[in-house]
Amino acid sequence: MNWPVKTYLFYFFGILLMVSALLYLTEWQITPYLYAAASLGLAVLFLITPYKGDNFRLKRLNIQQAIAAIMLPVSAWLMYNRQNEWIVCLLVSSLLLTYIVFVCDYENKKNQKSDGTDNKPAK
Repeated sequence: MNWPVKTYLFYFFGILLMVSALLYLTEWQITPYLYAAASLGLAVLFLITPYKGDNFRLKRLNIQQAIAAIMLPVSAWLMYNRQNEWIVCLLVSSLLLTYIVFVCDYENKKNQKSDGTDNKPAK
């Protein structure tokens, strides 16, 4: 899949997930279906982007990302069944994904410095 398309899909499904989670407060009957579509879209996008490197820490983070991605449709199922635990499931998933973003960025910067591919201009 083309990377810009994947990026726009991440944005679309992320915004749809956030909007549908907020719409749950209005008790609109289509909200669980919107949330389910957004969570399944994000889960599929997370699961089709595997890590293909040798860094053990990034491999471990990819496994955690898969767990967080699976938790999104589980939270949609809980929302559909009118159980309020979907909020906890969404919170845990979002905290895991936030942690993964920051640690992956740190690891990638550390790998660039050790490889000598740092893109800082020479003085």
